[in-house]
Amino acid sequence: MPEGDDKQTTAAPVLPPTHQIAPLEGSPQNTGPAARASSGPGYRPRMTSRASGTGVGPLLKSWREQRRISQLELALRADSSARHISFVETGRSRPSEEMVLRLSEHLDVPVRERNALLLAAGYAPRFTETAMDDPSMAVVREALERLLRGYEPYPALVVDGTYTLVAANRGLALIMEGVPEHLLAPPANAMRVVLHPEGAAGRIRNYRQWRAHLLDQMERQIALDRSDALRALYEEVAAYPPPEGADESDGDEGGAGGGAGGGEAGDAAAFALGNFALPLRIEHGGQVLTFLSSISTFNTPMDVTVAELAIETFLPADPATAKYLMSALG
Repeated sequence: MPEGDDKQTTAAPVLPPTHQIAPLEGSPQNTGPAARASSGPGYRPRMTSRASGTGVGPLLKSWREQRRISQLELALRADSSARHISFVETGRSRPSEEMVLRLSEHLDVPVRERNALLLAAGYAPRFTETAMDDPSMAVVREALERLLRGYEPYPALVVDGTYTLVAANRGLALIMEGVPEHLLAPPANAMRVVLHPEGAAGRIRNYRQWRAHLLDQMERQIALDRSDALRALYEEVAAYPPPEGADESDGDEGGAGGGAGGGEAGDAAAFALGNFALPLRIEHGGQVLTFLSSISTFNTPMDVTVAELAIETFLPADPATAKYLMSALG
């Protein structure tokens, strides 16, 4: 899942077309291609990547060192002492359940891994992992579906922690038209679709910059989440060759280029945009559409599944792109 618990403006991956709004699992309307994708094996809850047989002390020390926080700094944040933190890490002291959760919070440990720390300390997992089709998740499903529909005609989608498609709207389906079926087979994955040379990569005008950004984004996420599945995905997509003509399709070094329809005005607008944030520039129907994207996650999630969901929305970066989408989808 993308980093952070708050909404931020950043580049985000795109997903394959769904040909319609793709309701989440468990929704009565969930009968289309995206429904089949979300119910595939890649969307099933993953086991925690931390071995429960490892003591909690070494695990906490590993997380602390990865975050580059001293024992003293962690102790001050957690209202403890450096001596107690040292005793916990060396196994001389067993932390209470409350202390494990407190240290996990201050170390920004992902919710899934907080369960692993609790197990390693001899406690029961605190955070549930509820399937998306569970009746108790209806409020989450409905809220996400309202958000996706409300964002139309602009592209929006929901992915899980390994960039597997959960839901998408018609705007996303539009800009992903033409992706071959073998890349859409469940479980459809954002990174595979956007970086595979037979996928959307061939229509991305600033492919080299966009690829470098996505790989960097995955590296940062792997460092935060320590996900073996995400690491395997990274190694796969990083090995993809560039699409034919990728060098020629890239725009200026700033990641800029013409907006929808091109022209000097579009070039100037995209160049100015490239000075602030890397846009996605993708061709559709002979037009070059330019987007900024944002990633939102749930604040203080109490469920592993919810914690690993990310809502990605694409904002038209120029009037021509907005007009094109309005005309195409009404």
